[in-house]
This record gives sequence, structure tokens and C-alpha cells, in this order.
Amino acid sequence: MQARQMRRTSPWMARWIGLVLAGGLVPAPVLAQTYPDHAVRVIVPSPPGGGYDLIGRLLAEKLLPELGQPFVVENRSGAGTLVGTQAAAGAMPDGYTLLVGGLANMAFNGGLYKDPRYDAVKDFTAIGLVGSFSYALVGRKDLAQNSLKEIVAYARANPGRLSIASAGTGTGQQVAGLMLRQLARLDITEVPYKGAQPAYTDLLGGRVDLFFDNTTTAQPLVESGRVRVYATSGSKRDSLMPNVPTGPEAGVDGLVLDGWIGLFAPAKTPAPVVEKLRAALAKVMQMPELRKRLETNGWRLISMTPAQTEVFVKAEAVKWPQFLRQAGIKPE
Repeated sequence: MQARQMRRTSPWMARWIGLVLAGGLVPAPVLAQTYPDHAVRVIVPSPPGGGYDLIGRLLAEKLLPELGQPFVVENRSGAGTLVGTQAAAGAMPDGYTLLVGGLANMAFNGGLYKDPRYDAVKDFTAIGLVGSFSYALVGRKDLAQNSLKEIVAYARANPGRLSIASAGTGTGQQVAGLMLRQLARLDITEVPYKGAQPAYTDLLGGRVDLFFDNTTTAQPLVESGRVRVYATSGSKRDSLMPNVPTGPEAGVDGLVLDGWIGLFAPAKTPAPVVEKLRAALAKVMQMPELRKRLETNGWRLISMTPAQTEVFVKAEAVKWPQFLRQAGIKPE
């Protein structure tokens, strides 16, 4: 009976430790030794199947043997990446709730919502960044246009005739589409979906014309001939599609969007817990099998110190809301 009671109260004890550490009641070495003593929740702020979900599940799989407790992925989608990120920001800062964060929820949302109810810089601490990626502009396989220049010419001559899917407000897929429309001055109808999978359902079914998606997930459909590809959004050509031009190479100056994803904890998570997570993530990121898996799938691995990561995330959180305002995007 006593053992069962201790197991039931252990999570509460862990939270108590996290709260009182700031007051100096629990020595830092003790906290570092005891964490984690039960499962850790990893919030993925998007539906299953996309880049955030892939990274979340991969890290959860590799962190378990490193830290000795399950890392359980929880998909919390809604309003793009907003709902899941809000949930993580409001979680107890004890190390038992983590967030897969990236360009969408750490940068875009600040310019897409008047009140996102979190501040990417103030409300989160970066454990570490994992990798960066590009987006690929794909179209239904029977689309008449053979290049991005032809799409631009057709869209300008036929306002509103073409449609482009988005994976939801605040996602990289949506912002890439916004960039195309703004930079090339196109009237293309945006069709919002709740994630990439339903967007592909309609793209493959011929009910929507275009879609900007993570190059990694788009590649199999391009290779099988089920969709056409017109450009990738990276600052340089993507290794998965070396023969596909970048946005500027395809004729749209400024169409550059490098996505990135990492692991974050709520702010005020005790420093010993953060450091333990950073050390475990660093070990995971050196695993040859994991590195090969990511690189084979088009990810460019990111290696930054905690200080460099902090500077980078802050810069992105300023840059992209500013771009969205300049592009005429009004926050909801």
C-alpha cells in the first residue's frame, strides 16, 4: 500500500521540487539526480505526419534510453501551431512538459495573431535546435503550367483562378504561400486545411492546384509522379531535390524560407533540468544512425551552443513578424 502511494505522489513531488528550487529549498545536484522520475510529455503542436511530428517522435524514441523514462508525444493541433504551444507555455515548468518548437510557433505566430497568449522568447527556454529544412512548391499532376514563371504569368492573367492549400494558420506552409502571393503580386485563392495530410488529399484529388509543403514529405509524391514540383524555398538547393530551382532561381526574388525545428521547455524550468536535457539531446544528436536518418531525409543538422541558439531564436522572433507586417498581413 505504501509503495503504491509513493508512486502516486511521485509526480507531485517532482512538481514541488521544480517550484521550490527557485527558493533554494532543494539543492541543484539533488534535482539533477532525480530528474526524470516519471514520463515526460512532448507536445507536438500539429497533427501527425508533418515535420514537427517526425522530430517529436524521433527525439522521444532516442531520449528514453538516455534518461530512463518514456517521452510521450502528444499531438495538440489547432489554429496552426497555436493551441499546442499555448498549452506548453502554461504547463508547470518542471521539465515534465516539453514542446517541439520551430519557425511556425516560435516566430510566425507573433506576426499572425494579435494576442497569441505566449511570448516565444520570454515563455520558453531552448533545449536545442535539431535541423532545418526547405519547403517545396508542388502542384496537382495535371496542372498545365510547367514552371513557376508560367504559374506566375497565368495567375496574373487569371486572377483568382488558381488555388493554393495551406496546412493551417501560422504554419510554414501557409507563410510560404503568403510569400509567393505577396512577392510575385498574385491573386491566388488560399484554401486552409487542418494539417498537411488533408491538403494532400485534395491536391491528389485535383480539388486544389498548389501546395507548399516540407520538402521531405513532398519528395515521395514528386518521385512517384503524383504531384509536380516547381521550386524549393531554401537559401540553397535542397539535397533531396538538387535539380529543382530555389524560389529566386525560378524567378521570384526574395522567396527564401528556411524552416527549423528544435526542442523547448517552459521558461523557469529549473536550470539543472534544462542542462540535463541539453546534455541528453547533444548525445542523441551525435548518434550516427539518427544523423544519417535525418540527412537522408533532407534535414540540415544544426549545431549551436545554448548562447548561439538563444540569439538565433530571438532574431527569428523579430524578423518574421516584421516581414509579415511589411507584407500587409494583418494579425487575427
